Amino acid sequence: MFDRDRNPPDRYQSPLPGQAPYGQLPPSVHPGGVMINGERVGAVPREGFLTMSFVWMFVALLVSAAAAYFVFASPRALQFVAQYYIGLILAELALVFVISLAINRIGAMVGLALLFIYALLNGLTIGVIVYAFFASGQVSAVVSSFLGASAIFGAAALYGFATRRDLTGIGGILFMGLIGLVVMSFVQIFFFRDSNTFSLVIGAVGVLIFTGLTAYDVQRLKNGQMPGVKDAQSASVIGALSLYLDFINLFLMLLRIFGSSRN
Repeated sequence: MFDRDRNPPDRYQSPLPGQAPYGQLPPSVHPGGVMINGERVGAVPREGFLTMSFVWMFVALLVSAAAAYFVFASPRALQFVAQYYIGLILAELALVFVISLAINRIGAMVGLALLFIYALLNGLTIGVIVYAFFASGQVSAVVSSFLGASAIFGAAALYGFATRRDLTGIGGILFMGLIGLVVMSFVQIFFFRDSNTFSLVIGAVGVLIFTGLTAYDVQRLKNGQMPGVKDAQSASVIGALSLYLDFINLFLMLLRIFGSSRN
């Protein structure tokens, strides 16, 4: 259905004046770039770009895991996070918007620091959720959700990396589905708070959406398709944020499913 040979050159591996056409650069070529309108423009290997996105994503997950364990192990921390839970969630949302929309202004290093701060706050709030599952005797639900999220994320990432099908077309569909998922979540909060069935449906839809987003994000990272980002370092931070959100949301959606099925 899709002809990958017709894809336009991307921002991070587009041919410079006098270079070979897109896709014909030898593997050893790593030009330092040329000055165009006072700005240095160069090509960045896709493999390194994708690798750094995964590296920062895994570091962020480790930060979240450490924060969640701290909340789980400290009654005072648990009480603090539970008391200011809504405020922490709002702070997380603000950080996501700042990183995503202002990365060109704040730069890669500041963006990376904000990513780790976001991962820390997210780990604190997830720690409260995990504690609630443990307190209600649903330890297996947490373990199953983490293992399931890891397996689904790994399979979707591998598909996004290896497939020859262009997944660009599903990006808009998945984004609309994500908006619908947010609306469904608010509907549940206000009208179906105690409905396990509604929670199960949200969880199932969420798993489908974030599985698709994982494959989509990995492919666009592989192809260097990060429009609006001025350099590869900043793009790798945005890529890490996208992958981190995919994994965390897969975990939370599976928690909904396993938690609802046991009530």
